[in-house]
Amino acid sequence: MRRITGITSKTLEKLEKSVQAGNYYEAQQLYKTIYARYVASQKYAEALDLLQSGACIQLAHGQVTCGAELAVLFVEVLVRGKCPYNEGTLDRVRKIYQEFPQLSVPQHLGDDDDMQKLSEALAAAKTRVEGCSSFLKEAIKWSAEFGAPSKGSPELHDMLAEYIYSQSPELDITKVSMHFVRGRHPEIFASTLVNFMGKCYPGEDDLAIVRSVLMYLSLGNLRDANLLIDELRKQLASKQLDFPLTDLTQFVIYLLQTLERDALPLFRILRQNYRTSISRDPSFEELLDDIAERFYGVRRRSGGLHGMLGDFFKMMGGEVAA
Repeated sequence: MRRITGITSKTLEKLEKSVQAGNYYEAQQLYKTIYARYVASQKYAEALDLLQSGACIQLAHGQVTCGAELAVLFVEVLVRGKCPYNEGTLDRVRKIYQEFPQLSVPQHLGDDDDMQKLSEALAAAKTRVEGCSSFLKEAIKWSAEFGAPSKGSPELHDMLAEYIYSQSPELDITKVSMHFVRGRHPEIFASTLVNFMGKCYPGEDDLAIVRSVLMYLSLGNLRDANLLIDELRKQLASKQLDFPLTDLTQFVIYLLQTLERDALPLFRILRQNYRTSISRDPSFEELLDDIAERFYGVRRRSGGLHGMLGDFFKMMGGEVAA
């Protein structure tokens, strides 16, 4: 167990016992009072130890709102203390993340009691997603400023994508994809898409696949775009399911082959020939404009994906801009 710097075991024990006794609000106020004292004295190491401990124990007792508040304060102290992004600090963020509850939402409706339970479960799920998202979005911003890639830590993006997908009562696969393409695990992303395809409405499966590939390509990541398609084929085959062959998926397969070479004229022909299919999602044209700029140096119109991603992350709480 890591040493708690500058915090007496007696203080921590008192705080933990308060939470264990169900005095969540009282403990929360104590955590915040002591945290404020440490920050005022620039005792950032002590503040981090206190907040990590507090966030983890509140979350372990199902107190998501309290735990998430302390988790966000933990990241604020990382910023105040100019703590570098490294494996040690990332591991501390990971430990807090792992304490966020991961529960399934009831699927079967019956009598009024079941409806009441479902309503409560949906509200709890929304609280979990909002709390975890607030924490990880702040952590992504910190990571981008203090040593991670400019778009933020890939590991943190993967964490957020997986949590949103598994816990959201109203799934937004576009939001999930936005984070997965900034992560490092296209195989996990593929598994998520296969799962989504098993429960989405007809006609949404190929849109989700193509949107994901185009997002990778818009970031200049041809390797993971190809890996995603390969993983999707492999995982679908293992479940004895067919890869959806539509005009749109055929377009993106041709596109991946085209981007392997200096073939701007072919790129333009593809866009023209598949324009009807591409128009099924208004964002695809903007993504393709960005891909043209990334791979062929074609100057894009003002706004476009950079504006779209920027607006998206502003809505998400000011996360790292594209």
